[in-house]
Amino acid sequence: MRHQVRKNNLNMERSRKKLMLTNMVTSLILNDKIKTTRARAKALQPLVEKIINDAKKPNKVMAIRNASATLHSEVASKKLIEELVKRYQGRPSGYTRIVKLGHRAGDAAPMVQIELIA
Repeated sequence: MRHQVRKNNLNMERSRKKLMLTNMVTSLILNDKIKTTRARAKALQPLVEKIINDAKKPNKVMAIRNASATLHSEVASKKLIEELVKRYQGRPSGYTRIVKLGHRAGDAAPMVQIELIA
């Protein structure tokens, strides 16, 4: 039973949502910030936190394998392993920030910018 279990499906099927979120994780790691809707940013935030935490673990071979399995770009996985792990070495969690930007003109969807904290 699913009592009290809240999961946002973003109004799309599971495979499409997974592909969209992995694309967004890759874009966020490559560009350090992306502009999206609030619901998508809130669904994206735990995935980014988990990928960075896994990359910080001492077993680098597994970190590289997990990063390349999740991310769609070798450049993104290389940046994750080389740059972001060093940047967040002393930080236990909280690698992302969501900043509200207002509403989109077409459908009034709440827009936010999700960014990696420097």
